[in-house]
Amino acid sequence: MNDFLRRSWISVLGALFILSAFAYLFKYTLNQGWLTDSIKIGLGLSVGAGCVIGGLKLLGRHKLAGEIAAGLGSAILYTTFSYSGIYFALWDSMTVFLCMLALTVGMSVLSYRLRLRLVMNMALLGGLLSPMILRPETDQVFTLFLYLLVLNCAYFTVSIRLAWTELKLFGFIGTWLLYAIYFIQMDPLLDRVWSLPFRYALAAYVFYMLAFFVSSWKNNLKFDGLNLYLGFVNAVLFGLWAVILLDGHASFAYPLLLMGIVYVALAFAVGKMTVSMSGPVWSKLCGGILLILIASTQFGHGLAVKPLLNVYFWLAVSVILLIVGARKRWEPLRGAGMAVWIIVGIYWFYTTWDTPWGIWFGVYIPFLNWAALAWELLAAVGFYISLTGKFGQLRDRDNRSLACVFSVLSHLVVGGLLTVQAENMIDYYKLGGIMDLDLTLSVAWGIYALLLFFWGAYSRQTMYRAFGSFVLVGVAVKTLLFDLYGSETIYKVIVLFLLGIITFGIAYINGKWAAKHPVMETATPEPEPDADREADESQSPAK
Repeated sequence: MNDFLRRSWISVLGALFILSAFAYLFKYTLNQGWLTDSIKIGLGLSVGAGCVIGGLKLLGRHKLAGEIAAGLGSAILYTTFSYSGIYFALWDSMTVFLCMLALTVGMSVLSYRLRLRLVMNMALLGGLLSPMILRPETDQVFTLFLYLLVLNCAYFTVSIRLAWTELKLFGFIGTWLLYAIYFIQMDPLLDRVWSLPFRYALAAYVFYMLAFFVSSWKNNLKFDGLNLYLGFVNAVLFGLWAVILLDGHASFAYPLLLMGIVYVALAFAVGKMTVSMSGPVWSKLCGGILLILIASTQFGHGLAVKPLLNVYFWLAVSVILLIVGARKRWEPLRGAGMAVWIIVGIYWFYTTWDTPWGIWFGVYIPFLNWAALAWELLAAVGFYISLTGKFGQLRDRDNRSLACVFSVLSHLVVGGLLTVQAENMIDYYKLGGIMDLDLTLSVAWGIYALLLFFWGAYSRQTMYRAFGSFVLVGVAVKTLLFDLYGSETIYKVIVLFLLGIITFGIAYINGKWAAKHPVMETATPEPEPDADREADESQSPAK
């Protein structure tokens, strides 16, 4: 492609100047009223056809001049079709389609058989440039995009068959540029989701997505290079237009979700065809998953339960990453799943206080509601990670430390569950008159410390005893220094009594722990230096 452009760009530029002059002559004669539309169309058809026929006859003697003449004639014919069916509705859309189809198929067949690369490029650029210069004042949009469809289908086919890469590049750039000109100049009505501008943009996106896929497939299954880059640009352009076209009518999450699903499907198709997890496969897979995730975060926007929906969704993402990473032995996926879990936990701690409780059965039941389920699932995934989250490239000690970190974080989630559910219970049942919230939390955390000691004794892990001790000390400080401040009530007596019972229970479990795992302190006898020295001297050779 680079060599062709280096040799031919001046000829193409000169032809484009002549074509621009011809197109502006159409507009100028229209403003002056010199010629009727029928005469102008007849002249355009005559001049264009004459240039094509004359150029084809010159090919045997002067190939370059013949290609320039034939290409310029094709561009003039495209300009005439644009004037007749797009600038003015002088021809109906079917007439334009049939004329376009005949010219495009004819030039494609000739160029393919005779390898007339310059003709194809000049004709394509002329066909794309004509609507830009004429700038229709009437809304003949369907005819315009039918015109572009014929151009792209023919020139993409030749580009794929002969590896003339510039044809698909020019077609892609010209089509999206024409779409932007159409949208800015015509200012179309965007009164609903499924508007005509959105349908045209979606059609262009789908066409180029399939065209680049087929192009890579025909190119010996090479899914990288220009096709990959243009496919990415195609997705970005459609995404930006979707934001503009759907503003005020629907969330742009819907086209993003569609694009994500399509690219995940393409990733699996490419992986199956190439039988490898190459860069293009990973780019499509990761890009598709990212689009799906971004789209999913937008659903439910503005609802009070949006944080709860986010937690459920991202927890599902974390679980999927962990399971797929474990089965496929892709440790980066497992690491990503762990990172997602941590981020979800931080997010839920931040948003849980203003999130609806999600009452089941029409009445609030502690630990049996949607908000509590989010805590419980979060803790369950965290404990699963602490038990199975081992990486092959890490040492055993580092894996144990990682498991301890996730175990502690999971226990913090359990603590958050107890706190929020106790607070919600007192609020829902209006128990503030008989139950102090701070003291109730102290009892809940004290029970939690007891469970930590019990689990530590059962699993024989010192870490849980340390963490339980930390919780117990915190409960003691909180209760004795802060919760008892104020007037005396019978509830404070009950709480202190319960905390005492809990503490004795912890002491009992701790005593059992110490009895089963005594600390062996044995003195290590120190060697006698004189005896050792004498033994060494007796065994050493004489000097």
